[in-house]
Amino acid sequence: MDISDTPHDAVVTSYAKAPANTVTAGGTTYAYRELGPKGGIAVVFFAHLAATMDNWDPRIIDPMARNRHVITFNQPGVGASSGQVPDSIEAMADDAYSFITALGFESIDVFSFSMGGMIAQDLALKHSGLVRRLVLAGTGPRGGKDMDKVVATTYWDIFRASLTRSDPKEFLFFNRNATGKPAAKAFISRLQERIVDRDRPVSTSAFQTQLKAIRKFGRSAPSDLSALTNPTLIANGDNDRMVPSILSEDLHRRIKGSKLIIYPDSGHGGIFQHHAEFARAAVDFLAA
Repeated sequence: MDISDTPHDAVVTSYAKAPANTVTAGGTTYAYRELGPKGGIAVVFFAHLAATMDNWDPRIIDPMARNRHVITFNQPGVGASSGQVPDSIEAMADDAYSFITALGFESIDVFSFSMGGMIAQDLALKHSGLVRRLVLAGTGPRGGKDMDKVVATTYWDIFRASLTRSDPKEFLFFNRNATGKPAAKAFISRLQERIVDRDRPVSTSAFQTQLKAIRKFGRSAPSDLSALTNPTLIANGDNDRMVPSILSEDLHRRIKGSKLIIYPDSGHGGIFQHHAEFARAAVDFLAA
């Protein structure tokens, strides 16, 4: 079934069939997809380094979209969005704010992963009234210990993946063991389920600019996360090599009342390896 075959009045709850849309704000045209029943608080997804909308796991988005209005989008300079990638996380948060307000939302829930979680923190700190509930997966705080080492780890794993012609995410997101390897293959396969209106990959220059922004974030003075009063769910694998798992514990200590889930025998992509369990936890948390 093609997206064009979907009846106009039907609620799309499959990410593979989510219609592609655009909205313009501040001279930038943002590409986005939306699915699930409209009304209530929308859940906006903030993506990871080098990610387009095609990098979201449908096994996490689809359960969310059964009862919630879900939106994914591309930052400026990514995929079908116009403009250029900014060189700081703060600027990315400003762009996210422009996109969200252009859609007319006054309150949202945020689901974020990795670099997206860094952007989400800045957004929630700067616009406290906008974000109701916050999911921070596979991420860490501004100025967190070893956060700036993401760059070296990323390049090393891209090199390792190139030797076997594998997707770098198999190395960056998953342990290279008996449980991690098949989980990685299954995750990469799920990302191919959408066959129409797919994004073009992030350019090398955009990717390098994002890496610089992450390094700057890692080397900056810490933010005052005690100012975050949003109910917050923090999740990671127990062996995250990209954004060390200890940084999730750091976030948990610094965000009062937050909930922490650490998944066993998994890495940066622990939420994707344990997608069934995590999707239930995230849906329940955001529905509270």
